[in-house]
Amino acid sequence: MHEVSNPADLVGYEPDERLLAEDLDKLPEAVGRPETVLPSRARGRIVGTGATLTAVSLVGGVLLVLFGAIDAVSSGIDLAGVLAIVVGVILVATHWGWVHVAEITANSIEGRSNAEVVDRRRQWLAAIEPYTRFEVSTEVQDDGSIAIYSVRHRPVRAGENRFTFVREIEHRELHSPDEPAAAVTDRAETLRREAALATEREHQRYEVAADAYRTALIGRADEDQRRLAQRAAAEALSGQINSNLRDPPLVE
Repeated sequence: MHEVSNPADLVGYEPDERLLAEDLDKLPEAVGRPETVLPSRARGRIVGTGATLTAVSLVGGVLLVLFGAIDAVSSGIDLAGVLAIVVGVILVATHWGWVHVAEITANSIEGRSNAEVVDRRRQWLAAIEPYTRFEVSTEVQDDGSIAIYSVRHRPVRAGENRFTFVREIEHRELHSPDEPAAAVTDRAETLRREAALATEREHQRYEVAADAYRTALIGRADEDQRRLAQRAAAEALSGQINSNLRDPPLVE
């Protein structure tokens, strides 16, 4: 029933931070949800100030360009008119910068005030492993019927050494309002048990691949250390040989 993927494909990959934001709804319910970062009380004022400065820069820039153009037409081109046009164009071209400055400032303040929460969110994210999960959910339709969904949450690459999930509906069953509640419940529970078993099989397959990967890393690290030790010994021996060649020991 359940299509599986190669669990070795994403071993060693880390969860992408999009799973804390726009991809959060693609995560299986079983992994839980991260703590919420509370917005700073100052965010509204900062963002509002940025919006005000944006409007002021735009309107002020347009007025300066108009002033410079009118001055050039009526009095000829002079330094004041050129300066007004240049400053006006700069203000118009950069007026959206205030919005970005305000957003960056607000995010920085929130990051400092929620430092512990942000750290716990990152720890929660880092604990997610890239193997397929299967889940079952139910939904009441407008006519009173019950839909049972079998859903697969499949890990996929999201850039270099990063992964996210895609949510795919594998199967949908519609049970009419006339069907006995016990029958619908039994069917949902049967599908949930199947999903749990399929998830556990995927978890076991991933752990086998992950253990092999970790063993390979340890072996590679040991080999690197062995080579470094051998090189250090060879360099010491070479240094001793060169020293003896330059200043041979006295022979009785």
